[in-house]
Amino acid sequence: MADKLNVTKRELRPRSVRANLRKEGKVLGVVYGYKVESTPVAFEEMALRKILREHGDNALIELNIDGKKVNTLVHGAEVDPFTNEYKHVEFMAVKMDEATEVEADVTLVGDAKGVKEGGYLAQTLYKVTVSATPANIPERIELDVSELGIGDSVTVADIPENKDYEIVSDGELQIASVNEPVAVEELDEETAPEGGAESTEASEESAEDASEESSEKE
Repeated sequence: MADKLNVTKRELRPRSVRANLRKEGKVLGVVYGYKVESTPVAFEEMALRKILREHGDNALIELNIDGKKVNTLVHGAEVDPFTNEYKHVEFMAVKMDEATEVEADVTLVGDAKGVKEGGYLAQTLYKVTVSATPANIPERIELDVSELGIGDSVTVADIPENKDYEIVSDGELQIASVNEPVAVEELDEETAPEGGAESTEASEESAEDASEESSEKE
């Protein structure tokens, strides 16, 4: 079921119109895609944030554009790097019975056996591409890692099949692995400066020379 978001059409010119909308707390956006001409819109930022927070970035959103209902996905967003506020959002109108490709988050679940044995779990892939109709796009994909021992790994091919969507990403891509613990001695050797012993000896010799020179002067 699609979440509803009210938007209003906006004018592109003059620039003061956009400035006034931003002052009112509105976010600028555009809607385009299936049976929709490119339409500039404005909407309440908090309303969109609530939808995405509750249902993920791939949430199906029904826009109400001056009485016309359009099913969309967020196709792109420009965010202010300092305030984290939306500056512009692209909504792509979709056909409900036609599959589309999107990225879905991969969430690891379970406590890996290897971690209990002293290893550590490292995730290297956080998103995979899936193909699904808009209503069946997963909010996230969960992958159980509880049986992973030290030295084991999981790839995209290990994601369980699901009738609602198809995994498009390369099956050989590694998602996570349980690695052997790094010994404290190894860390000390890696972080110790090169020629540490020689440097220490040189420092001691310099100190002795300085001491001798001081004694001779006295």
